[in-house]
Amino acid sequence: MAKQKTQYLCSSCGYKSPKWMGQCPTCGTWDSLDLQHASTVTSKLDRPLSLIQYGKISSERVLRFNSGFGELDRVLGGGFVPGSLLLFGGDPGIGKSTLMLQVATYLQKNQRSVLYVSGEESALQIKMRGDRLNLDAAELSLLNETAYDALAQAVDEGHFDVVFIDSIQTMFCSELPSGPGSVSQVREITSRLLTLSKTREITVVLIGHITKEGNLAGPKTLEHMVDGVFYFEGDKYHQLRLIRSQKNRFGPAQELGIFQMETQGLCEVPNPSKVLLDQRPEASAGSVVVPCIEGTRPLMVEVQVLLSSSTYASPRRVTMGVEGTRLALIMAVLEKKAGLQLQGLDVFVNVVGGISIQEPAIDLAVALAVYSSFRNLALDPQVAVFGELGLAGEIRSVNQAELRMKECRNLGFDRVICPKSNAGRFPKGLNVAGVTSLVEALENAL
Repeated sequence: MAKQKTQYLCSSCGYKSPKWMGQCPTCGTWDSLDLQHASTVTSKLDRPLSLIQYGKISSERVLRFNSGFGELDRVLGGGFVPGSLLLFGGDPGIGKSTLMLQVATYLQKNQRSVLYVSGEESALQIKMRGDRLNLDAAELSLLNETAYDALAQAVDEGHFDVVFIDSIQTMFCSELPSGPGSVSQVREITSRLLTLSKTREITVVLIGHITKEGNLAGPKTLEHMVDGVFYFEGDKYHQLRLIRSQKNRFGPAQELGIFQMETQGLCEVPNPSKVLLDQRPEASAGSVVVPCIEGTRPLMVEVQVLLSSSTYASPRRVTMGVEGTRLALIMAVLEKKAGLQLQGLDVFVNVVGGISIQEPAIDLAVALAVYSSFRNLALDPQVAVFGELGLAGEIRSVNQAELRMKECRNLGFDRVICPKSNAGRFPKGLNVAGVTSLVEALENAL
């Protein structure tokens, strides 16, 4: 009989400790260490090893299959890959289950055998949602189970091509003493699903919960085990929904897919730049348009800044879609190099559409928007701005400048202010002003 030893496992991050502690030293969560039993006996492999030489592996292209949504296929890298394990996460009500049910219906109608496993909704609830979305899913197989053994039996009997699991936190393995959603359960279920997908060439799509910090619930190893991690972004009170790839073994990371929530479910947005700029106010101070690159696609977004006198001892700095530390850096450069006195003002920054921009190319647009609001002078509405701002007030080059300019021309902009090192090549009919410093950019914009 194998010897048993006790250890304590953190339910938040998976940290292991030989003794109980009130606070996890890794993630800082209180009262999260639970007693676990682990065997000290290691077993030998009861099958021969299958060593393969790299040069003898066939490099034939994997045949992907479409999801029915071009935007989702873009994020996936061209479509679903047979034998892949994918994880989709997002806030409650953002549209994860709605989109996955739409994709499952499309695949079933296109000669794919699909199993939709739901541990949170009954079959009647799924049917009601499908009727509300006008889905023709008569042949779609549903399974209302949370036990992995039932899922494995259904896969053995049905020989499915694609399996959707909503959600991974509701599944449990009867061999483990912990409850569903615990670190050990999520890790074990994901490990078994990984083996299932790789050995049988089944595409498994997992839907995951999000914690209040915005991270996927469960151990961090969950994201390392799967082939792709995709996040739903955007405000659930707005129509736009964004899907961003954080990890993708079969395509580019940080790719972005844009959807719009309608009465018939999530619909693709063919021209997201036009949608984002559709209600842009004319001749408004503090409004600047910047061409951003999300993954491999250009995206025109509007940055709005509002400055007002503060009634507090410490002025507020509120940002939506831009990092607060980046705004602090830009304001410091404006005060030092442009002579703006911003100490006693509240500053509010918003990227219209609920989009979060991380790349430094937005620096110059935010700086010009702050200056425009401070002077109460509107920029030319046909001007687009991009560039990285340095601490010395210099404007640094950014990548894929030509792609950004083409998007500006396609949307009807006739002027672009950008770093001088990026102003060499530009489309015909576009007036490009290359600048080297913040002061020069202000002189060209106003």
